[in-house]
Amino acid sequence: MLMLSAAHPPADVRIVLKEGAALAEAGLAVEHLSPEAPGMPAQAAGVRLLGFPRPRGRWGRIRHIWRLSRLARARGARVIHAHEPDSWLAGWLARPARLVIDVHEHYPSRLDDRLPRWARPLGRASLRLFCRLMGRLADAVVVAKDGLAEDYGRDCVAVRNYAGDPGTAPRRHAPGPVTLLHLGAISRARGWPQLLAALSLGPADARLAVAGRFTDGTQAEFEAEAARRGLSGRITLHGWLPQAEMAALAGRCDINLVLFQPGHENHRLALPHKLSDGMLAGLPVIAPDFATEVATMVRQAECGLLVDVADPFAIADAVRRLTVPSLRARLGSQGRAAALGRFGWRAQAEALRNLYAGLSAGRDLPQHAALLGKPPPRGL
Repeated sequence: MLMLSAAHPPADVRIVLKEGAALAEAGLAVEHLSPEAPGMPAQAAGVRLLGFPRPRGRWGRIRHIWRLSRLARARGARVIHAHEPDSWLAGWLARPARLVIDVHEHYPSRLDDRLPRWARPLGRASLRLFCRLMGRLADAVVVAKDGLAEDYGRDCVAVRNYAGDPGTAPRRHAPGPVTLLHLGAISRARGWPQLLAALSLGPADARLAVAGRFTDGTQAEFEAEAARRGLSGRITLHGWLPQAEMAALAGRCDINLVLFQPGHENHRLALPHKLSDGMLAGLPVIAPDFATEVATMVRQAECGLLVDVADPFAIADAVRRLTVPSLRARLGSQGRAAALGRFGWRAQAEALRNLYAGLSAGRDLPQHAALLGKPPPRGL
């Protein structure tokens, strides 16, 4: 079977290291076709990685849909599992025996920031119509979090973005200066202005580690603002790290940060990897009180503090509260236990495998051994 991506990286955490690995463990031959990256390996977690030149810009992606469909068809896979709206369409055009679409985000609201306020209802209605159409064309719809299924007009399979156990020891919390951790993509909408302001307002010896890329081209602005506030010596930018290195870094930090800012529907419905990653590392989290699924997890696991993340004073106050080692240890331990249990990846992997077993048995698909692609064509 073929995992198909128009934009995700070759060894994407959800697509390859979680879903692809779970299906490979069940006996399927899994490939991931995605934009190529420098130094990309031939395989990851039992998934074969195949690349194509990344198209430039949003319109480039749209123009690339037909070519992406031809590349997918050339694989000869009986099942295509597609991960973005343009790859959903490319997957359908490739005419596989079965098409599974994977919904990571609330797509009807994706154009809100690019449209004037008066045009947003029309934009949402148009994208919702596309989502419903793709829901009817697909053989199955997988959703990454609550609140996404209603736009597809059918029953969906929930495979939530929980994390698997990285096998590393949790943080041992001790007295002394704390290190804050920001994992994953970082941008203004993900709260770096509020984070820098809070760092300047909080404990003077607190440090910040950032493991991820700036997704809105604002790294120079971030560094200039950090310098203006006298924070440069307290911040380490690690860039994007492989999963194992990220887990090791988390184990050296003290407080996990999820600072999605209000005003975005995807932020309200967010269920980011970074939350589960921090819980597995034994770190308490500071998270947004408006984000419904994040807040539910934090409350049920009793693993952190929910605050108004648009207010730097509220973030700084939460950091001060978490300078107490015993509190960090208690919240971190509760979070880790929840991430290894009720909020763990194992049950989600089983739900995905059950979906594929149902597609095979219930819809007259060949058995697992036959859901295979053929060798890659020359030049792919």
